[in-house]
Amino acid sequence: MLDVVRLRVLLAVARTGSLTAAAKELHYSQPSVSHHLARLEAETGAKLLQRVGRGIRLTEAGRLLAERSAEIIGRLDDTAEELAAHVGLRSGRVRLAAFPSALGTFIPRAAMRLAREHPGLRLHLTETEPPEALRLLRAGRVDVAVMFRYDDTEPEDGDIHMIHLLDDPSYLVSPTPPGELADHAESSWIAGCDRCRGHLLDICAKAGFAPRISFTSDDIVAVQALVAAGMGLTVLPGLALTAHRNPDIEIARVPGSARHVHAAVHGAPPYPPATEALLTALRTSL
Repeated sequence: MLDVVRLRVLLAVARTGSLTAAAKELHYSQPSVSHHLARLEAETGAKLLQRVGRGIRLTEAGRLLAERSAEIIGRLDDTAEELAAHVGLRSGRVRLAAFPSALGTFIPRAAMRLAREHPGLRLHLTETEPPEALRLLRAGRVDVAVMFRYDDTEPEDGDIHMIHLLDDPSYLVSPTPPGELADHAESSWIAGCDRCRGHLLDICAKAGFAPRISFTSDDIVAVQALVAAGMGLTVLPGLALTAHRNPDIEIARVPGSARHVHAAVHGAPPYPPATEALLTALRTSL
């Protein structure tokens, strides 16, 4: 069976005339577009594109498939619009996975907005860190995953579309006024999840030292309590400190350090009406 997402990619290439323009239109990376087309050629057993100088053009088989794809996708989009108009989001469900500090800050506001605007739509929430949220999204077990990534995080490949929500600054957390990161090369450190631990190692390396990590926990309440007790220092994002702030800690912003929070969706737009409603609620609740 042909993959509809890959047919949409072929249509974008046919419409724009280049891989770069198609990637820009779809908000994909160019390697992702190339990957989709290669998979589509493998599925069909046909050569769909050919190089012409520094550009590309569709083969006869590619033009035929693009024409049929336009018809198929047009019918799918029409059906989705008709169904959305018929249902009017008066019933159904939408499933969201998110990391703890997002669930403790802006997601409840998004849930309230969604319930107010679409009272028949049921929101199912799952708390999990980004790698597991991504697996749930790929497996079709959630419709949207609110995830974070750092500048040095490996990009998500395949059919994952990332919608930027906010940049969340990092803070050095200490039981006393913390000063600069480089002042604590000999201190003990408390690390968080794997992605956060990698970021801690990266920013400490840029400050000229390797942190001596004495404890690891995903629990921001426990981590802050340990810092307050003098068991070590840590780096936490702003959302975590908004969700919970121990009164016995001091913080200082780490210059140039932030995590990027996105809503991840599988495939390319347009999305089902319930998914679009959730994305709108997330964007307007920050």
